Amino acid sequence: MIESRAALERVLDRRMLLRLGAFAGVSAALMPRLAFAAAEPELLPHVRTLVDKWVGPGKFPGMVASLGLPGKEPEYVAKGTEGFLNLDPMSDGSLFRIYSMTKPVTGMAAMQLIAQGKMALDQPLYDILPRYRHMQVQNTYDGSITDLHPARSPITIRHLLTHTAGLGYAIIQKGPIRDLLNKKGLTGGQVSRMPLPDIYSGPQAPSLEAFADRLAEVPLVYDPGTKWSYSLGLDLMGRVIEVVSGKPFDAYLKETIFEPCGMTRTFFQVPAADAGDLTTNYGVMGGVFIPIDKGENSVFLDPPPFPMGGSGLVSSPRDYDRFLRMLAQYGTIGGTRVLDEAAVRQGTSNLLPPGVAGPAMDAAPADFGAGGRVGIGPEAGIYGWAGAAGTIGMVDMAHALRSQLFVQFMPPQSLDLLPEFQTALKADVLSLLQVKPA
Repeated sequence: MIESRAALERVLDRRMLLRLGAFAGVSAALMPRLAFAAAEPELLPHVRTLVDKWVGPGKFPGMVASLGLPGKEPEYVAKGTEGFLNLDPMSDGSLFRIYSMTKPVTGMAAMQLIAQGKMALDQPLYDILPRYRHMQVQNTYDGSITDLHPARSPITIRHLLTHTAGLGYAIIQKGPIRDLLNKKGLTGGQVSRMPLPDIYSGPQAPSLEAFADRLAEVPLVYDPGTKWSYSLGLDLMGRVIEVVSGKPFDAYLKETIFEPCGMTRTFFQVPAADAGDLTTNYGVMGGVFIPIDKGENSVFLDPPPFPMGGSGLVSSPRDYDRFLRMLAQYGTIGGTRVLDEAAVRQGTSNLLPPGVAGPAMDAAPADFGAGGRVGIGPEAGIYGWAGAAGTIGMVDMAHALRSQLFVQFMPPQSLDLLPEFQTALKADVLSLLQVKPA
């Protein structure tokens, strides 16, 4: 099983450290030459070699990677099986826990409501959820939950989308505020049927409405609009969406994004008929793979306490590529308009409040859009995010490229797979450009 809270904190660290611009170092001036790569018979030779290296006895049972060129179906590299004891072959239809790759989906759903004029980026959250009118803020980060001051400005929709609302996160915070979040059932995530008392303790809030009401009672860790801090903002956005749209959040996603995109294998609860395609998630300790959530009896087969807009989706490589392809085509796919072009353009651009820096740490500095990292400098135009169990999804908005990795293990930094994947993917893109890596 996972090593208590510290292990999951490291999961989140990797998620924030990932260079979601997998094409980092490929200059924008070179990228248009990808038009000449359309006839290439093999797009991912380096990634294929990587997958061959990492799949097999004592390693991963299987994984899927993909690269999609503008307007084309992606090339998939799929190898192995859906689990060590599940011998169904891994494929673009296999189901994976995508965790925080849910956030861009929720973010884009919110941007559609903004494009339609049903809410505004800088609208105060209390206009929609009145309980958030008078928020209190810790005087000391992760310190006392009674030594507080009134928030210096209201939380806005922009803040929720960009992790700048000052909301906490049980897998980030320490001390009494983490205990309070857990006590109120505000964890916003599921991992396993196995008890994980040092990570998630106590029953989760029973509905999005209850989740939102309880979160309003928890002090903020920063004043709104002052700092990027990974948070429950996209989970709370789920409640905003259902209030503004007048529809249950999960129903709104299905109607607005999943069905028009042709995403038939994306769920908050995996149907029993699809359970056989759900991969196994592994905890990795000392290089040993220990199953923590098997497909056949996964916690994701049960109805979730509420649809978690920050971490709750299970999806397939095929489905998520369709979401990325729709974004790359500014809201359309297969001749169907899914989202307004304005929603996609704005959501994949920098939405951070003025003067606030996005996530950086050991990765390249970045901006932040609607639930996803926005590359700057050599990574300009790249939007995406990663999941806590090793999945990555990104789209280069400037050149309509999209790329993915689907695998299931926690914590992702326990092995060198993810940085090796990014190196291999970069080499393949440079090869398509007929440019030698520096």
